[in-house]
Amino acid sequence: MNQNNTTNVEHDTGWSKYLVVFLITLGIFVTIFYVSDVLTKRKLAELNTIQNNISVDLLSAETQYSLLGELDCSQVTSTVLSDQLNDLSKKIEYLENSSGKSDELTQLEKQYSLLEIKDYLLMKEITNRCGQKSVFILYFYTTSDNCSECVKQGYVLTDLRQKYPALRVYSFDYGLNLSAVETLIKIYDIKDTELPALVSDRQVYTGFHSVADIEKLIPKLKATLPK
Repeated sequence: MNQNNTTNVEHDTGWSKYLVVFLITLGIFVTIFYVSDVLTKRKLAELNTIQNNISVDLLSAETQYSLLGELDCSQVTSTVLSDQLNDLSKKIEYLENSSGKSDELTQLEKQYSLLEIKDYLLMKEITNRCGQKSVFILYFYTTSDNCSECVKQGYVLTDLRQKYPALRVYSFDYGLNLSAVETLIKIYDIKDTELPALVSDRQVYTGFHSVADIEKLIPKLKATLPK
């Protein structure tokens, strides 16, 4: 009889241990799920805020172009609106890395690309009218999966832009499916098998190019630096 009681006690104790382990495990999973849900909601709220800010910035920059056409040459600098464009580019890149591709993000990218084209046309006009020493590069790229050197080329252009303040770089996603970008692609006959591709003064340079390469290809860059 005592042996049976002992067996029953051991049996109950074993089940109690399993129950405790189960409850602890369940508690851990519930806690992780709750924390993950809170963080996800917070992240989405942050991304939505950034997205809304980008939309406002795009609209603001769009309005500025109407005003910049009235600038007197004495008011023109090589950095007109370039800071805003760079800031917008970083925000869109952050949004893409954080949330991945979406219809909303693609729409923002299209708006940004149109803004770049407007800036390019406006600054070329101002440069010609005011005799500025600006240098323009159009950069065509695609996803890293299809173009392993496009990412490296982007870093090179960032370094160049820091070295030469008068350089204005406009980056366009080859696969964005935007008619204005597609028109640029047709004008310069850019092929998707030749990316990355750079265009400056109507000259097309395909494949990866280092800082030194670009300085040789575009000698006007060094002429923009103060003597």
